[in-house]
Amino acid sequence: MEKNRLEAFSDGVIAVIITLMVLELKAPAAGDGLADLKGLVPAFSSYVLSFVYVGIYWSNHHHMFQATTKVTGGILWANLHLLFWLSLFPFTTAWVSQNHFAPIPSATYGLVLLMAALAYYILQNRIIAGQGPGSLLAVAIGRDWKGKFSPVCYLAAIPLAFISPWIANGLYAFVAFMWLVPDRRIERVLAGREER
Repeated sequence: MEKNRLEAFSDGVIAVIITLMVLELKAPAAGDGLADLKGLVPAFSSYVLSFVYVGIYWSNHHHMFQATTKVTGGILWANLHLLFWLSLFPFTTAWVSQNHFAPIPSATYGLVLLMAALAYYILQNRIIAGQGPGSLLAVAIGRDWKGKFSPVCYLAAIPLAFISPWIANGLYAFVAFMWLVPDRRIERVLAGREER
């Protein structure tokens, strides 16, 4: 099966996710000064963090499918599993912002981040299983320390949300920052194959 339809569908779903998140940002009901924006800080900061996460998933998904040659039924279902968890980002983002980073919404946000990370890992492994251990993706992924470290941070942050939601959300931001550093593994492997 061609991968183009899967990529186009995934891009469309991710675009809708971002659209739904931004629709939760409401202008102040009254006032035209900068001080009137103060109440929007929780909503805007949770939106920015979620936007960054969705962008990271979109970028990594794009790179992963550059290194994918064929799509199987298992890959389709694993991709839908990932999109399911990503589609919950608008809900958890809104819940966290409306409740000013309260413990239960913050923990739920972390749970969705954890499940999205696990879903991405499953998708990645389905692709590698379908293409073999010597595939482009398998070679590029290598030890994948960031992919293994991220769920550990989420697992720590979820219970921490009940002690200090700010520490939990700080961990979520730390993981996002860690992934913002460009990951050139797949690009390097693809460039190396093209030179041969």
